[in-house]
Parts: sequence; structure tokens; C-alpha cells
Amino acid sequence: MERENHFSENPLVETCSSASEKQASEQLDERKDYFKERAGVKFAGVHLIIDCIGAKNLDNLEKVELCLRDAIKASGATLLHIHLHHFTPNGGISGVAVLAESHISIHSWPENGYAALDVFMCGDADPHKTLDVIKTAFEPDELRSHEILRGKDVL
Repeated sequence: MERENHFSENPLVETCSSASEKQASEQLDERKDYFKERAGVKFAGVHLIIDCIGAKNLDNLEKVELCLRDAIKASGATLLHIHLHHFTPNGGISGVAVLAESHISIHSWPENGYAALDVFMCGDADPHKTLDVIKTAFEPDELRSHEILRGKDVL
């Protein structure tokens, strides 16, 4: 079974060649999805649980996709694929941006002005840099964010 390649159309995706073991080894050394350490605590990555309350544009598929793409750029993450689904009749959107460093997901209830987002990133990517992008895109009356250190105390 042949796999579909979604990377060729995506300017944010870094593709890797299978030229030699040396190149593969160098690419592993440059991984962006490694465990990190902060204040003596090792963990896999930072997971932000975000609530947008009193938000706008939650039924606009183009604005949601642009928000995800801008958030990925701001955070320094690497986009692999975006999949969004637009529900009817309420216009809610559910989707995910799959990243080399993990993911950003969204589920919106435009009829209630509410969206739930998860931003999980490891390595050098900074999920906190997505917050201003989300505020700009959805103009919430209130944005709540809770941080979880994933994989804490695993190693």
C-alpha cells in the first residue's frame, strides 16, 4: 500500500532525504522533539490547555487554519499536516495540526463563543508563543491557559 505524501505542498515542512546513514544520523542529532529540562525537572514537553471565552471567528474555516499556521510559526514548531472539519448547522470546527514536536488541536462552539484548544510541544518549540496568536485570531473576552509538563518524572 502506497502512502500519500502531504509534504510536497507544504512550505513549512522540512523533508528528509534517505541518502546515507550519516545524513540520517545528523538529522537525528538535529531533532526538534526531544525531552527537555527546566528547574531540574525532565519532561517530554509542555501541554497548554486553553479556553477561549467570548470568542469570534470560530466558524470561519480559513481564519482557524490561518491561526494554526501562524501559531506554529510563532512557536518555532514544524508543521506536518493540518486537518479541519467544519460542522453544520452550528458551524463549529474541529481539527488538528500535527507537528514534528506534537500537535495543536481545536474544537469550537461558535454559538456559545467558546473554543477549546490543546497545544502540546516538545523540544525547542515554545507553546506559550501561540497564546498571542490565538488572542489576535479569535478576540476572546477571556483566555484561560493551564500548563502541564507531560512526561514529568518518566526518565
